[in-house]
Amino acid sequence: MTTDASDAVEIRNALLRLRRGTSLPIAFGGLMEAGQRMRISELSGTATHALRSLAVTSGTGLGGKTVALSRPCVVTDYSASRQISHEYDAPVAAEGLRSVLAVPVVVRHRVRGVLYGALRTSLPLGGRMLDVAVEAARDLERALVVRDEARTLAAEAAAGAGAGPGWEQVREAHTALRALAPRIADPELRAELLGACALLTAEPAGPPLVRLAPREVDVLACVAAGATNAVAAERLGVTPETVKGYLRSAMRKLRARTRGEAVVAARRAGWLP
Repeated sequence: MTTDASDAVEIRNALLRLRRGTSLPIAFGGLMEAGQRMRISELSGTATHALRSLAVTSGTGLGGKTVALSRPCVVTDYSASRQISHEYDAPVAAEGLRSVLAVPVVVRHRVRGVLYGALRTSLPLGGRMLDVAVEAARDLERALVVRDEARTLAAEAAAGAGAGPGWEQVREAHTALRALAPRIADPELRAELLGACALLTAEPAGPPLVRLAPREVDVLACVAAGATNAVAAERLGVTPETVKGYLRSAMRKLRARTRGEAVVAARRAGWLP
């Protein structure tokens, strides 16, 4: 399993929350790959690239111990700790890390990744710092669940009767065009672009059964493409809270209980391809 661009955004957001909430100057992390190996893909506050792309095997080092035990682990002095193995001492020393905490990202009872926070001095890490790090991991877990749901929805749609060859490409094009439209200053050109978007939807005859605001459609298009709130916000140039507001409003209008139901209902109503 590789880390795609959307997952990378979610990991970076989780690392920023970890740093802000704990005041730890350094954070890094990544997701599991095939087998029992986790690869560090995102760095925040580091001074070198020594940790980038480091592959950590389950049971080895601090992160590997966290993966194996599926619980947070902490060391006060990494290189001198007798609680962990020392396969990764060289890159850790190159970054100058001493005190390090690691928390697992667990989705449906399976470790999907690890978030780390660290200091370059030897000081105890625990209590509130560990609680905040765990909460950052929980936020990432929730984001990954949404991503999984979106991928499942896309796979089901592709296997359905209406998904012929190239249909997913049509949907991706629709999402990209909807995200681009608000950035076009020329109102005529913007209207022409949105008109092209409408040609990609299977709009039913007669008046629409449900009326959605343009931004509600933009958000639903991003959700249909598998984007989480953070990724949708980045694409549309708004805040995640704004995305949540539009999504709640659209779900209410569509009488949908979940994001997936909202996408299906929007497609049936002709708002999405």
